[in-house]
Amino acid sequence: MMKFKLLLIFLLYASMVAAQNVTLSGHLKDASNGEALIGATLYVEELKQGTATNAYGFYSLTIPEGNYTLQISFIGYETVKQKINATTSQTISVALNESSEQLQEVIVKAEAANANVERVEMGIATLPIKTIQKLPAFMGEVDIIKTIQLLPGIQSGGEASSGLYVRGGGPDENLMLLDEAPVYNASHLMGFFSVFNSNAIKDIQVYKSGIPAQYGGKGSSVIDIRQKDGNSQRFGFDAGIGNLSSRLTVEGPIIKDKWSFIVAGRRTYYDILGKAAGLEELEDNRLYFYDLNGKSNLIINDKNRIYLSGYMGDDMFELGESMYMRWGNSTATARWNHIFGDKLFMNLSAIYSNYDYNLGIPGENADNFDWSSRIRDYNGKLDFTFFLNPRNTIKFGGNLIHHHFRPGKIETNGDNSMFSDLEIAWYNAMESAFYVSNEQTISDRFSIQYGLRLSHFQQVGKGELNIYENPDQLDKNEIIETIIYEKGDKIGDAVIHLEPRLSMKYTLGSSSSVKASYNRMVQNLHLITNTQSPTPLDVWLPTSTYIKPLIVDQVSMGYFRNFSNNMWETSVEVYYKNMQNVLDYREGAELFLNNAIETELLHGSGESKGLEMLLKKSKGKLTGWIAYTLAKTTREIDGINDGNPYPSSYDRTHDFALVSTYQLNKQWNFAANFVYATGNPTSYPVAKYTMQGNQIYEYSARNSNRIPEYHRLDISATFDFRKNAKRRLKQSLNFSLYNVYGRRNAYSITPQASETNKNQTEFVQLSIIGAPIPSVTYNLKF
Repeated sequence: MMKFKLLLIFLLYASMVAAQNVTLSGHLKDASNGEALIGATLYVEELKQGTATNAYGFYSLTIPEGNYTLQISFIGYETVKQKINATTSQTISVALNESSEQLQEVIVKAEAANANVERVEMGIATLPIKTIQKLPAFMGEVDIIKTIQLLPGIQSGGEASSGLYVRGGGPDENLMLLDEAPVYNASHLMGFFSVFNSNAIKDIQVYKSGIPAQYGGKGSSVIDIRQKDGNSQRFGFDAGIGNLSSRLTVEGPIIKDKWSFIVAGRRTYYDILGKAAGLEELEDNRLYFYDLNGKSNLIINDKNRIYLSGYMGDDMFELGESMYMRWGNSTATARWNHIFGDKLFMNLSAIYSNYDYNLGIPGENADNFDWSSRIRDYNGKLDFTFFLNPRNTIKFGGNLIHHHFRPGKIETNGDNSMFSDLEIAWYNAMESAFYVSNEQTISDRFSIQYGLRLSHFQQVGKGELNIYENPDQLDKNEIIETIIYEKGDKIGDAVIHLEPRLSMKYTLGSSSSVKASYNRMVQNLHLITNTQSPTPLDVWLPTSTYIKPLIVDQVSMGYFRNFSNNMWETSVEVYYKNMQNVLDYREGAELFLNNAIETELLHGSGESKGLEMLLKKSKGKLTGWIAYTLAKTTREIDGINDGNPYPSSYDRTHDFALVSTYQLNKQWNFAANFVYATGNPTSYPVAKYTMQGNQIYEYSARNSNRIPEYHRLDISATFDFRKNAKRRLKQSLNFSLYNVYGRRNAYSITPQASETNKNQTEFVQLSIIGAPIPSVTYNLKF
């Protein structure tokens, strides 16, 4: 009886306390176009408490009843102060206007001025689109991925590559999301450009460590890219005409303040201009890529919103009747936001993603064939954010994905082809996950974010499974049986993992903090390639009976300090990554259309450790950053290098980037990038033999040599027309010079017999770009 009375008293007290609190909630947006402001802050001056908006511009803050002054702010926008009488819970949505100070002072941030110090997460970067668009661009085409490569801890896969090496991880270990849909190949034109059209993008967040529990499926990083919602206030367009391509973006309201849309397109026209100019080599050829982005945003009421978005893009390379190659991505996302009460935010998503390619020789000659490959996902996702109180924000949810893999299929036209029709066995898999996390403020100085993710992966039919005579030493000549599985059958055992996540922040003062984090990431999708960076013709395969999941444990620590009223940001981070079940390939591995590809793969362990430093200036006429990374990445795999550790193909000892922009006046802006990186690991021959007139090389230990170091300088100038300030139609010209001093950076170095003396060996350096490349782009916006 006494226990019952105590419980009753406790519940009565809890209800009285709850009755004394009220909750403020709503959306914060840009007044000029209605776009949600991600990371905008609402602060209660009297309580010295506040909160920030989520990815959809929504906030919720619970405070005691009373009279307060709200301060609503976002960097680059005018701060709004509003008096409220908080006697009941209420919805307060505010539209912010861009600050007039932007005319006199350049500010390059898309978050709170001291967010790098105050947020719990470390190893995170937010890139403003306005900054990216001012940097030098190859052939005048602004590239998000190329800008990400200028951040510490993130290295390029080399010239003509959109691949990323993040803290020693491979190019397949990055979860690239476009409105929550995964993008499996982010490259155009064999890696010179990425698929992300900057005119259609609103927000970019990059996570290298302390990755929140809602993300999973890849081992090294998350690149979360959000498209614009569309201008809900008025119609407008944004266009650009450059050397290589043109782009057009149209957006506007369908119903003002309620329903908006945006459509963005981009296409190269080298083939069109070449034919118009009478270039014979382009007469029967095609060489182009295109992108098409679309999104619609419907506000049903204060509690419900619907978003529909999609992307499709293709590359086409066709040499008359000689050969053709095409590859492309397509994604679609449907999302429903619902707010339960004023504290529980829900997002329900249905997601589709597809990547496929074709390679072949057309016609009916003896060499005709068509080779195709595909990976396709269907994904259902449910996420909740519960704003419990000012000190606790709880996130939980789950998702279910069906993966379909078609590694390779060859079809021929007619009966006289030298090739035979062939199809590699399909793979199918079901992947699911559940997560829960809490960001908790323990005290004014100490905050913590902790979470747990439960992942489940099961290969299912339709599919095939080879049974080997010796399962521990796979040999394609020792297949004793191939089991056929029908649709829905389970193949092998499920792979289940717990993935803990932890981030901590201790504030030393108003301008400095120390942080630490730990995360485990499990990856069940694997890129099968023997090149340094991803190509359009690579194959994706799932974790299976013979392919183990990649498991990555990472610990990192960092010190963050701002100076001069947050004008200067500095950070130093150190990290250590332990990797289990990393994949590598036997010497001379055959990866092309191999029905027993598991026999070419080897598993082992790896580790990566490094130091990252960043100095960034965010305000004033001169802005930019300096990034430096010192790192080492090794692998240890039985069957390679006699089982001894060797440098990973993604090992870069030094990586340096200098990025700067200078706003001379209202019309002229200048920018420059300089990058330097240690050369990629490789193996050179140490001996050679001649057999029947052919030279056979014996190579050194795996990755015991390096190609020459990489460095490059790019510059640009942007001229804004004088009449821009007085007109809705704004025009600008961008002049860029890529590779200013014409550096011939090595893409690869290969040995071959000398043409003058077959007994001598010479090394041939392949350079993708060896000269300065100028470009001019005309931009207009209405």
